[in-house]
Amino acid sequence: MKSTTLFKIHNRIWISSENRSFLGEGRIELLNEINKHRSISKAAKSMKMSYRKAWNMVDSMNKISKKPMVIRTIGGTGGGGSKLTTEGLKAIKLFNEIKISTNKYLESKIKTLDFS
Repeated sequence: MKSTTLFKIHNRIWISSENRSFLGEGRIELLNEINKHRSISKAAKSMKMSYRKAWNMVDSMNKISKKPMVIRTIGGTGGGGSKLTTEGLKAIKLFNEIKISTNKYLESKIKTLDFS
């Protein structure tokens, strides 16, 4: 009897530099949340992550990137905040493009599996 099992393939992408994490699913989510909330603190809370961890991730990305991905403003009448730079927005776009094209490729390959 022939099996009609459909196979699925799963992957996670991360980009590193000199053995240090640069971009991955979690960091892209953090960048998206910072963009949404205009705050590292609020982004961290929305992800149930400590502010310290979020700040360390942002600091690491900013140090590895040629240009900062997130910039902070401190104090003022409206309080401080954070926003993505053009570099941060480009990183999200590129990561998502890589993810989509990789998933399409992997899905096309998994269809060729035949374990009969």
